[in-house]
Amino acid sequence: MSRTVVVTGASGGIGRATATAFGERGDRVALLARGATGLAGAADDVRKAGGTALELPTDVSDPDEVFAAAERVEQELGPIDVWVNVAFTSVFAPFDQISPAEYRHVTEVSYLGFVYGTMAALQRMKPRNHGTIVQVGSALAYRAIPLQSPYCGAKFAIRGFTDSVRTELLHEKSPVWITMVQLPAVNTPQFDWCRTRLPNHPQPVPPIYQPEVAAEAVHFAAHHRRRELWVGWGAVKAIAGNQVAPGFADRYLAKQGYESQQVENRPVDDDRPDNLFAPVPSQARTRGDFDAGAKGRSRLLWASMHRAALGGAALAAGAVGLAGALAARRGR
Repeated sequence: MSRTVVVTGASGGIGRATATAFGERGDRVALLARGATGLAGAADDVRKAGGTALELPTDVSDPDEVFAAAERVEQELGPIDVWVNVAFTSVFAPFDQISPAEYRHVTEVSYLGFVYGTMAALQRMKPRNHGTIVQVGSALAYRAIPLQSPYCGAKFAIRGFTDSVRTELLHEKSPVWITMVQLPAVNTPQFDWCRTRLPNHPQPVPPIYQPEVAAEAVHFAAHHRRRELWVGWGAVKAIAGNQVAPGFADRYLAKQGYESQQVENRPVDDDRPDNLFAPVPSQARTRGDFDAGAKGRSRLLWASMHRAALGGAALAAGAVGLAGALAARRGR
């Protein structure tokens, strides 16, 4: 059965891959982003995949635009079943090189954009007792790194407010579900269009995954009642490692976190455009520049998606082993 799905930040990267993944299942997908060029390309991807696409130019930092977009979705595609918050922007720079205006706008897009999207979704889902909200997060929602303080702050904030909303829904015994997908480094255009003051071109910290892996995780989370879904071994190491030894992680990142986020001997172009305050149509695509080192699948994600079957298999193997041991004992 096809569903009505809203994806913010749908013009490129994870948002675009996610919209396409829902399109492949024949869903009706509303695509929200600022750039008309990127939206048109994403809509074409959805239609080629077999879905229905609705392009809605929207600045998620403006709550009125988000609420108006939600209203149009329901008028043109029907009641919203799934709302996926993806849209973000950032600044790659040390904290003291980021202006108050830049910090405020990153927060308005990358945190409050999620808040407004969640509000718009819940206003419609709660009265119907139906729907799922997926927050696209990051391992950086648990373990912050240098040179990305606005982005890390937003991801921490998203995790906090999502946990709060989840408990309120449980208190109300609402069947509406809210979940968060914590991602590893992903090969998206983020590193080409986010504002940067680094001397060399920004890069994701390996291991790197393709956006389609993230999209698979988001689609799965939209259809299964998981509290959180961790994707990729890199995310697990960052989250679990920080819980065990946060001080060690601080010192390690202080030494390694600058060089690991920059491409060696690739200076940033002086005329590089960025999407902090306006879209960059030329960079509106699904994948970034790091195809060579990006993984097209995650074994950890596969195991998480099939944990029931794997658990059953492990239980069966244990039972067989126990039966064999008992038989051998009786034989003796």
